[in-house]
Amino acid sequence: MNTPEKYTVIGAGHGGKAMAAHLALMGLKVTLYNRTFDHISVIKKRGGIELESAEDGPHGFGKLANVTSDMGEALKKAQVIMVVVPSSAHADIAKTATRHLRNGQIIILHPGRTGGALEFAKVLRAEGCTADVTIAEAETFIYASRSDGPAQARIFRIKEAVPLAALPAIRNERVLDAINPIYPQYIDGVNVLNTGMNNMGAIFHPALTLLNAGWIEATHGDYQFYIDGVTPSVARVLEVLDRERVTVASSLGIRARTGLEWLKMAYDTTGEDLHEAIHNQPGYYGIKAPATLSHRYIFEDVPMSMVPIASLGERFGVSVRGMDSIIRLACIVHRTDYWKRGRTVDKLGISALSVCELTRYVNEGSLE
Repeated sequence: MNTPEKYTVIGAGHGGKAMAAHLALMGLKVTLYNRTFDHISVIKKRGGIELESAEDGPHGFGKLANVTSDMGEALKKAQVIMVVVPSSAHADIAKTATRHLRNGQIIILHPGRTGGALEFAKVLRAEGCTADVTIAEAETFIYASRSDGPAQARIFRIKEAVPLAALPAIRNERVLDAINPIYPQYIDGVNVLNTGMNNMGAIFHPALTLLNAGWIEATHGDYQFYIDGVTPSVARVLEVLDRERVTVASSLGIRARTGLEWLKMAYDTTGEDLHEAIHNQPGYYGIKAPATLSHRYIFEDVPMSMVPIASLGERFGVSVRGMDSIIRLACIVHRTDYWKRGRTVDKLGISALSVCELTRYVNEGSLE
């Protein structure tokens, strides 16, 4: 398959700007879309984004083919659509994009969190989209990056391997064939249940933030999040949440990585338990806590990561009392019903499916 030349990046935040600039530097025709034009006006005026990287990473001026806040214009010529926005915006992006999509386009969520592709597909169906598009999701974001200015981005690290899956999984090869020539880091993620259930942010982020709520508010995050914040008691809570996630995955026929296995894979870090393994990871030292409880670790990771895992657990008879406790704490702290706002099995359109039917849907695309 020929490598698509025309990419559209949706979202001009930290990740979207880094991806758009990198794609442009690789010689591709890139359109950058952002809903609010003010956020991209400087990029439009300059015609691109200045990218810097650590060590010998990609760097230079990434000249963009187009910069727009018009979704129709952004998708008109796109062959691959890279969605790089908070997962809480996936549904809105799907609604806005529906009438502009056309047969053969590939949409990739970076990342899907848990249930991202399922939600995106459900919204397209509800909006009456008839275009034969392929929706896929990455298990995590490929870059560690930040925005250094209105038309500047910096990449700190590019991950070496990122699982990716299409909905349905029979299209995995199609997506990988399209993007592997430029992104060889993406590997077969089996299916979107696998990528969603291996979402470690659901376990590490909300609980660690909420269980340190007093410290965060008192110090405005002036402490080491993963070192000072992960005491033995906090680590025991994380281990319970992790066991629940792995058990929910098992009820779906999935062998999910444990937190310890993930730390070994991602950082080559080991320990007798999560407390020891986290403290053995040098990269966690120096990372400060969120400065406020109004942070994506709660308002994104609870409804878009933890709620769908807990909802699947409840649907298939797995005890998720630990997750439910953290979700309810988040609801109290933010005065928000995250169960109502989150990606429940009802919202994902899969509440009536058995495990076999759900597996067939994510693998083959059949809802019948």
